[in-house]
Amino acid sequence: MRKKDIWLLIFVLIIVGSHYFNINIFSYINEEFLYQVVSLEKNEVADIKPVRTSSKLKVYYINVGEAESILIQNLDEYMLIDAGNNNDGKKLVKFLKDLEVPDLKYVVSTHPHEDHIGGMDNIVKEFKIKRMFMPDVTTNTPTFTEVLDELEKKKVKITIPKNGDTYRLGNAEIIFIYSGTDSEDLNNSSIILKVTFGNNSFLFTGDTTSAVEDKILNEDISADVLKVAHHGSRYSSSEEFLKKVNPKYAVISVGKNNDYGHPHKETMRRLNKNKVKVYRTDYLGTILFESNGNKIDIKTIKTDTDGG
Repeated sequence: MRKKDIWLLIFVLIIVGSHYFNINIFSYINEEFLYQVVSLEKNEVADIKPVRTSSKLKVYYINVGEAESILIQNLDEYMLIDAGNNNDGKKLVKFLKDLEVPDLKYVVSTHPHEDHIGGMDNIVKEFKIKRMFMPDVTTNTPTFTEVLDELEKKKVKITIPKNGDTYRLGNAEIIFIYSGTDSEDLNNSSIILKVTFGNNSFLFTGDTTSAVEDKILNEDISADVLKVAHHGSRYSSSEEFLKKVNPKYAVISVGKNNDYGHPHKETMRRLNKNKVKVYRTDYLGTILFESNGNKIDIKTIKTDTDGG
């Protein structure tokens, strides 16, 4: 008997035996590997190409390791949500300049933790910003102080968004859903916003926990694409929240082999249970979602934006 036939026979015997003894052998397969396979399905790799004017909505979930930064473009207008860690700042500036981003119509600092505002002083220094959004909370960290100092130097005023405030980015609509004031838990002060372009929508959640998710369940938070809160922490993306958002796709901005164990298995199980296709920056690098208003294409871009 050939070696190939022997292995086939062994596999058949295992399947038959597991059925006879009522053992689910697939439960022993590494769960995280299954999620990774799903996240890689039908994925394309793209080059960084400057596009000054695009009728499509482009959403770049930038790979900044265990941190977060998102660039959104429609027509010739740009919005940046967060700016990674301190060491990511100069790399983010280069990435934006490689895309020939001329200026930023909107910048959103979801909350003043270093992994979200670390590179923001570099962004403020290098780009003209029309409107800067921040929640109504402060902290005394050197990182936050550096951002405020740079904003003052460039004479950029801070706008504290109110729930329901609406703005335009090209032909896309931005609506602010939540902006907290929790100085005890800065994660729960995170700005939550939704971007709608034609029939497609994207939800951005900062580092909010399920305590905040519960507060916005009565809002219109349905979206095709969910930016998973807090790098996939078990304390976010509750079952009720996922059912209300009902996303087709989810993006997790997370660092390889991070010390927090993100994304947590509980969150991955909930996403899997709700049949959400998950895309992770630690596996794929920078992830680009392109919408024509009806259809979303997903590509990956290998970028040098993680400052480590």
